[in-house]
Amino acid sequence: MPTDTARAAISGGSYWMRGTPSPDHAPLDGDLTADVVVIGGGIAGLCAADELVRAGREVVVLEADRIARGVSGHTTGKLTSLHGLLYADLRETQGPLAAARYARAQQEALERVVALCGETGVDAELERAPAFTYVVDERRAEEVHAEYAAAREAGLDAALVTRTDLPFPVAAAVRVEEQLLFHPRKFLLALADDLVARGGRIHEHTRVTSLREHAHCRLRTGGGATVRAEDVVIATNFPLTTHASLLTRLSVRRELVVAAPVATAAAPEGMYLTPEDRTRSVRTAPYDDGHRLLIVTGEAFEPGAGHARERLQRLTAWAARWFPGFGEAGTVFRWAAQDVMSADRLPYVGHEHPDTQHVFVATGFGGWGMSNGVMAGRLLAAHVNGAPRPDWTELFDPRRHLPLRDIPDVVRSQAQVARHVLARHPPRCTHMGCELGFNDAENTWECPCHGSRFAADGSVLQGPATRPLEEREEDPHAAVAGGGRSAHDTERRGDA
Repeated sequence: MPTDTARAAISGGSYWMRGTPSPDHAPLDGDLTADVVVIGGGIAGLCAADELVRAGREVVVLEADRIARGVSGHTTGKLTSLHGLLYADLRETQGPLAAARYARAQQEALERVVALCGETGVDAELERAPAFTYVVDERRAEEVHAEYAAAREAGLDAALVTRTDLPFPVAAAVRVEEQLLFHPRKFLLALADDLVARGGRIHEHTRVTSLREHAHCRLRTGGGATVRAEDVVIATNFPLTTHASLLTRLSVRRELVVAAPVATAAAPEGMYLTPEDRTRSVRTAPYDDGHRLLIVTGEAFEPGAGHARERLQRLTAWAARWFPGFGEAGTVFRWAAQDVMSADRLPYVGHEHPDTQHVFVATGFGGWGMSNGVMAGRLLAAHVNGAPRPDWTELFDPRRHLPLRDIPDVVRSQAQVARHVLARHPPRCTHMGCELGFNDAENTWECPCHGSRFAADGSVLQGPATRPLEEREEDPHAAVAGGGRSAHDTERRGDA
């Protein structure tokens, strides 16, 4: 998961880190045995671990960096069942029953967060608010109309509107009531405390470098420890796997975030998303008397694609154009989020592949990791415990078959991976050898194939890579002048 080194070039860092403690959980320094090992200390991993320890299992969480500081610490903190234009797509490709089950899984996740906040007593800044998917272009209004009809049919309290609280007119919008805004890090730190209080263990700065499944599961860490467990949950954003049945159906997307206080009167009510204009997402959060923090996300791009500073400037300019006072107080937070996308837009939650019995995975949340992470935690615990599972379980099964419509996308994605692997101008990722690109806004090397990220010194910031890059003397900024990929001829591989 990203560290402060990765955020050095993006001033301010994630707002969610401000004012929250950073409790230390010691690295694993010796071998151990547990009922269940959860790899990853984000929302999916911590939710799964907490559900499992509540069921009486001996649980150990292994986190490569710090809990709640990676992808889950760089989210926008929206908990909603309205996921862009997904319901119309689901209804078309898998039928209305699949759409209804997806909606129910999301709504149950929202209410689970409310319940957990009550049980732990945490003030996670929960706020009920409407969620909107909107378009400005009249030519795309029919897409919103279709989404409204599909969302209603799926059971959501949806309305079709043309008026919102945004400072510009929209052609059409779907509005869903009673969704949630929250402070993700406060919630996750409380969940971690609850986990430990119930007998669970957390080890930070403990990177899992290998995993094998036989009669039991055997893991090795970068520090040389061996861990044995009956079951393993992989909740690492992009999974620690080389199994083609899953690997070939995942892609990675990165988005930028800017946030700054605005006067409460200028802050729009609710949360907003548009697929237009390189995507734009808007929400607000409590800040101080007279102000709300406006959080704007967008400029989706492939990791390592270049021009990150330019994208960041464009996003900041959009926020300043439409929201008076944005950035004028001098406090602007800038960070980035990374999402894993599945081929059919549905998460993969369950057995990692058809041949595994005791290794489970949660990935492919498609930018909706808060609700899907909570959903995944509940479902993974049910899988591990052999407990009754909800009727929406098969919808998220990683072993499911793809709709025929999505197969060409997988073929194109793997062709792109092949191009990066065969490229002649490294540096290369230590995961599977793909060519890296340099992100000039975060000062990081990024893999466009599977999303691994490395600091300028070559250390691993985000998996699935587990080995660092070799040292280089060249200036990475010079290598990517103009925003392109490196033109170095020297091959750069991970340490053995």
